[in-house]
Amino acid sequence: MRRSFAFYLACLVVIGFGLGSLIGSAQAQETPPAAGKYRSLLVRNAHMVWGLDAPIATLAGQTQQESGWNPSAVSRVGAKGLAQFMPATARWIGGIDPALSAVQPDNPVWALRALVTYDKWLWDKIQADTACDRMAMALSAYNGGLGWLLRDKTAAAAAGDSRNLWWGHVERYNAGRSLAAWQENRGYPKRILRSIEQRYATWGPGSCA
Repeated sequence: MRRSFAFYLACLVVIGFGLGSLIGSAQAQETPPAAGKYRSLLVRNAHMVWGLDAPIATLAGQTQQESGWNPSAVSRVGAKGLAQFMPATARWIGGIDPALSAVQPDNPVWALRALVTYDKWLWDKIQADTACDRMAMALSAYNGGLGWLLRDKTAAAAAGDSRNLWWGHVERYNAGRSLAAWQENRGYPKRILRSIEQRYATWGPGSCA
């Protein structure tokens, strides 16, 4: 049976889409080579601070987002280390956990303990209807400050939306930040919870599975 040129072209397009999907899926599962070096350290600290149900995949995804697992990372505004703590925040968290009293943001041991401790501190301060919404709010607060999150929650409630749901509710409101800062903050939990944490599913549970 003779096949038209259009038929063969259509077959090539279908095959191309299939290969693209496979390649995209493989890339979505990639993690930086350095991540494995710190896996046991992150898991150990997460279990110590959060307990056995610690959201390991989320915390790993957050570390990747913050520093790409580079303990020498320094941001343009002076945040340092795996957890990208600013100097003032590093000093503050040192007073929350005795294990962090010797402030060393460049030290991976200190940085990962600080990251899981700060996340847990924020988690305990936040009310939400689901674990996924609660972690999204904690990540928003980690990135932009708890005060801004609370103001955004108030703005959502004042407009008739839920203050205890992030997705489609609190995430829509800006209580006064610059547009650039607000957009960056909204992208932060979305990237971690909707994309990156999936790459660490073999490490442990995530928050939005």
